[in-house]
Amino acid sequence: MRALKILVVVMGIMLVVGFAALVAVIAGRVSRSGSAPNTSLAFTRAAVDLPREARIETMAAGPDRIVLGLTLSDGRRQLVIIDMATGAHLGTIELRPAQ
Repeated sequence: MRALKILVVVMGIMLVVGFAALVAVIAGRVSRSGSAPNTSLAFTRAAVDLPREARIETMAAGPDRIVLGLTLSDGRRQLVIIDMATGAHLGTIELRPAQ
């Protein structure tokens, strides 16, 4: 019975130490992985050309990109990808129904 109590106490201590080590490793990785934002870039004014009579239906922003979901006047849909730092048009993806 005494051996069982010692075993339970030792395993409890191992659990607490292991959990503390896990939290320390996760906290260390999170603090190292976040890079400082680059504030030296000035915002530039850039025009984004959209097709005539297109409507912006959705907009999503990532760390360095903006994706605009457009609905064109003829019913077609497009995704327009824009670089946030420069305002440059990176590409267009045509969305078509599956055939």
